[in-house]
Amino acid sequence: MTEKDFQRCLDSHAPIIEQMRHAAHQLHADVNQHYDGTHPYGFHLDMVADGVRRYGAEVCATEHDVLPLLFGAYYHDSIEDARQTYNDVLATARRYMDDAQARMAAEIAYALTNDKGRTRAERAGENYYRGIRQTPYAPLVKLADRLANTTYSFTHTNAANAHMKDVYRQEMPHFLEAISTQADDPRLALPRRMTDAIRQLVGLTEHDD
Repeated sequence: MTEKDFQRCLDSHAPIIEQMRHAAHQLHADVNQHYDGTHPYGFHLDMVADGVRRYGAEVCATEHDVLPLLFGAYYHDSIEDARQTYNDVLATARRYMDDAQARMAAEIAYALTNDKGRTRAERAGENYYRGIRQTPYAPLVKLADRLANTTYSFTHTNAANAHMKDVYRQEMPHFLEAISTQADDPRLALPRRMTDAIRQLVGLTEHDD
């Protein structure tokens, strides 16, 4: 899809996208979740959605996929952090789109839900990344999530962000490999401009992968 066509789709669906955005913000507010201890969690959701808006044209296959893609961005943490089940997310998605779109949207949120585990590595192990690689648009949304978190950590200076800055830098080669696939389906691809942006942010060249 061209940038122009993608933007046209975003504009034409803007009222529905804004409804999804508002509902997702409220969902996380209802469980009193914050970002970096200071921001409403919607602050993070907006950053992720902004990444999808900026880079999504490169991998979005059809206009039919635009709403599921944006829904996935806004609801990617809903199961993991906001006490939702898969069926809850599916029911919410059906309020905004047809059944095929709603299932695609719910699958993105499900794919981005961490596994059970005691450590960061256990929660995001091979099974987790395999699910992302096999789910249309999940690699894009996961990269948008990581780009949002990394950008924030690299531009804020409290102790937690300083720690995560190092974590994200160290994890980046493995992370990019883990969400990458050689499948022909463009919906599973990572936008080149987006991977370039996150590499540049952490000071990683392609030779470091």
